[in-house]
Formats: sequence, structure tokens, C-alpha cells
Amino acid sequence: MATLLDHNPNPDNYYATLIQGQKFAVIPELVLDSGEVLESCPIAYKTWGRLNEARDNVLVICHALTGSSDISDWWSPLLGRGKAFDPAHFFIFCANVLGSPYGSASPLTVDPRTGRQYASEFPQTTVRDDVRAHKHVLDALGVRSVAAVIGGSMGGMTTLEWPLCTAPGFVRSILPIATAADHSAWGISWAEAQRQCIYSDPRFDDGYYTPRPEGQPSAGLAAARMVAMLTYRSCMSFDERFGRKPPRQQQQKPRAVTEPPLDLPRTEVPTADTVPGDAREHRKGWAARRDPSFSAQGYLHYQGQKFIQRFDANCYLHITNKMDAHDVTLGRTPTPVSNHDDTALREVLAAVPAGALVVSVETDALFLPEQQERLANCLPEATLAMLRSSDGHDGFLLEFEQLTTLIVGKLRKDFPQYYSSAAFDDSVDEHTAQPGGASLTGEVEAW
Repeated sequence: MATLLDHNPNPDNYYATLIQGQKFAVIPELVLDSGEVLESCPIAYKTWGRLNEARDNVLVICHALTGSSDISDWWSPLLGRGKAFDPAHFFIFCANVLGSPYGSASPLTVDPRTGRQYASEFPQTTVRDDVRAHKHVLDALGVRSVAAVIGGSMGGMTTLEWPLCTAPGFVRSILPIATAADHSAWGISWAEAQRQCIYSDPRFDDGYYTPRPEGQPSAGLAAARMVAMLTYRSCMSFDERFGRKPPRQQQQKPRAVTEPPLDLPRTEVPTADTVPGDAREHRKGWAARRDPSFSAQGYLHYQGQKFIQRFDANCYLHITNKMDAHDVTLGRTPTPVSNHDDTALREVLAAVPAGALVVSVETDALFLPEQQERLANCLPEATLAMLRSSDGHDGFLLEFEQLTTLIVGKLRKDFPQYYSSAAFDDSVDEHTAQPGGASLTGEVEAW
């Protein structure tokens, strides 16, 4: 059983301080899928609303790769009175995954056996480990069962695992969004390209760098984020937004919002002391020509700069490896798994509650709509819904109105008793990520 705390057990973790209002729990010993054990394992989480008398009006929300426990940051338009995640009717729970910098056990955590941060020696965790860890926290909170689990991208992977890693009937409904039964070769390859960006930064030092924004391999992590952004959006969205326009500060018309400073780490320009012979007079290297010529480049630089201030490189490596390992059939079926035969997948997903709502984004180039169609075909009595969006994979973080309609419709259909009962008189903090405001860990931008 986890112990609930009223303080952060790792106060030196800078990144955890970025997430306001978190609560913490500590699991004495968490046995991982790998067989390794995390001792005194911290879990960061947030809740909204109150448990009903039956202690079963619970929504578990699962965050994506670089998200946090703060739904009000990355899915704010879905959270609040009268919205999809309504604390007047539900007890809403979101916990930070293992390996993330935002408070749960990660490479930034102090290893109780050595007194030093784990750094690159932090044991590799899986999506299933996340579910088991978060279930410990729900047990400590007195939750008897979960009405629905909802999540997108990596959060969708976690959503699929919740009913498979807990007792039958504990989870009564799931809504996996923009996700898949396993991480595809395409997704794995993009993740590897991002990891290589980090490995190639000289400051990486095999993961033994100073774990603060100013000490980590910033150039590599920023480049990894730029690569990732290309998988999260679509060609159409980039063309519509940027075209061939120059960076904002070079455009003639004044704009209300200027391009953020593009001060990403860069290689030193060679001086006369370091360039031999006559080459000193004629050398015109790339270092002096690296500022963006186009608005699309400026946007990627902005995303890289923003990311290195809020995320850790070791944590990024850890979670991308976690995603790559995701496969709901792994170790669960004697039937050989085939990309062309869904028999094994159907066998495994038969244990999931009937009636799942699977949500896809029509322009998603990372988790293809065909992958959600496969899920819907293999989940018992599932329904497939399509988000109309030109924003690619990130449509699941941006198409708030469509998501609200789908989620509210599903929850009202499955759990009318929670809406017919008297509403709790609880308020919710909606301080971030409103349209027109910037999000720390989501995709809403003040541009």
C-alpha cells in the first residue's frame, strides 16, 4: 500500500516544481516488469472532485509522453464544471508516469541505496509498471472501482493496459485516443532518430550530466524535440500556418507577438587562433548562417528552446524507450503474433470491458487511423470515432469541442447515475491552457 504525503519527497527536483498543486505518494517497494525493484518509489498525482459514497465515480486520465499530472495545463478546456471531466460528478485522477521529470520516480530521483540520483542507471519501466504504480495510489485513496480510463498517444497505451493489469471489473470503460495496440516500426524509428540527437551531444556524457536545464545536453534535446514536432503535426498544418514566410521578426508588418529569441546552444565560431593558414581569411562556415530564414524554422527553434527549459534528457530517453516496448499482447497469449492476423490481439483484448470508444485523428501520421481501426475491430463491441483536424497527431490535444462531444456522450451513456445524483459543490482551478493562453506541457500556444 502506498503512503500518501503532504509534501514532495524529492524537493531538489526542479522540474517537479513547475507543476503546481501536485500531491505525492510513496510505494515502499515497486517490483517492475524487469524484475528490478524501486524502493521508496514516489508517485506525483493530482485530483479534482470528490469520491461518492460507493467510491466508484472515478475517471483516470492518462497523460502523453511529455505531459504531467496537471490536466488543467494540457487538456484545460475539457476540465471543469459542465465540461467533459466534470468534478461536480466525478473524482478525477491523473498521475505522473514513471521516468517523467515531473515528480514520479525517474532518473532525477535519488536512489535510496546510494544517496545519488539514478541518472542513466534508473531501471527501465514499462506502461504496465505505470498502471500498477498508479493503482497503488488509488488503493491508498480508497477507490473501489474506476468508471472510465481516458488518454491519448502514450496515454492511450496506458488506457489500454488499465483493464488488463487490474482485476476484472475494476475498470468499467475505456476511451483510448490516437494510439495503438503496439508501437509501430515507424514510431520506433522516429523515436530512435530523436534519441540519437541526444546521444550525439558532447554534453550528454552517457547520461551523467548535471540534471538541470543549464547542465543537460540542451542542443541534443532541442534537436530531438524539433524532430518530434514534425511527427506531431501534419504537412498541411505547417503549409497553412507558415508557408514560405520569413521569421516573424523579419516580416515587415508589426505583429502583436514576436518570435521568441532563438538562442539555442550552438558550436563556437572558429577564431584566428584555431583556423590554420590562409583559410582564416576565406573561411565562411555554417555557424554564422544558422539563424532561421523561414517562419517554419523559427517555430521549430522556439519549440526546442521551450522544451529544454521544462524537460530532462535522461527522462526523454527513458519514456521513448517505454513507448517502443509497448505491446498489449506481449507475454499474454500462446498464439503467435502476426502483423497480418489479429487473432492474438483479439484474444488479449477480450478481457477489456465491452463498448470502448476508440478515437482517431484523420491526419495523424504518427499513430495512423488504420491503427485505431484495428483496435476498434479487436476490442469487444467497440466504436470508432474520427476527429476532423488538419493538425495531425496533436489534434487530440487541440480539438477540444469534438473531444468534449464524444467524451460527454460516452460518459452520459455509460454512467447516467453520476449525472442524475446531486452534484458536488466543488470548484476547479482553470488557471492555464485556456484558448489564447500558452500551456507548459500541452500544445496550446499564445501565438
